[in-house]
Amino acid sequence: MATKQATLGQWLPWRGLVLPLLLVAIWELVVRARIANPVFLPPVSDVVRQGARLVSSGEVWVGLRASLARDLAGLAIGGALGIAAGVALGVSRRADRLFLPTVDALKQISPFALIPLMSFWFGLREPAKIAFIAITCVFPMLVNTYEGVRNVEQKYLEVARIYRYGPARTLALVILPAAAPSILRGLHVGVFFSWLGTVGSEYFFTAGPGAGNIIIDGRNASRMDLVLFGVVVIGLTGYLLNVAVGLVERRVLHWRTQER
Repeated sequence: MATKQATLGQWLPWRGLVLPLLLVAIWELVVRARIANPVFLPPVSDVVRQGARLVSSGEVWVGLRASLARDLAGLAIGGALGIAAGVALGVSRRADRLFLPTVDALKQISPFALIPLMSFWFGLREPAKIAFIAITCVFPMLVNTYEGVRNVEQKYLEVARIYRYGPARTLALVILPAAAPSILRGLHVGVFFSWLGTVGSEYFFTAGPGAGNIIIDGRNASRMDLVLFGVVVIGLTGYLLNVAVGLVERRVLHWRTQER
């Protein structure tokens, strides 16, 4: 019985590979059976061959470095603005009444609708891409921070009053630690949206190094093997970013697990 449980425990971390491997098997069967035109759905081996060529030449790493750099820059700006605004709205009822209706209206606007405006303000190069990424992730972080701050339990605030904490000390020692789970959830969602924004920015603004260029180059050359490899690179990078943020979240919030 113990052996069975150990075997099951070793298998479980790999269960997420079942669906991708199944899709690859179906893809290969469809191509071999000539159900799909190989021009539109090339064999898996062609995609692997093109991927190996791009990896060995270093093109993939150059593009990924550029994409991750602008992704982190946009995430840092959007995160700083979102968290600061969320804290301000959460701790101040006056700011809440004055500005929350406007925030609720603005977050309904798709970032893609703002591309002409950002092009006019920032041009078509790197500043515009980073601004676009920041806009895609600012509202998830703002909303989660606001909800976390507003939902801090009253008993914690009572303790701060008993110890005569000032506003700054109450914020640093009571409100932010209590709101940390919600803030980190916002960061998790923000990372997801910032990566989508990064890929979108590489489509809509002036071309430069980036992971999205693999797909753009494949589309321009009518090379579906390049397009599909680019999709894999973008999807895998997004997955790894999500895993990394999850690890940070668990590390930062380990005290909550210990309390339970």
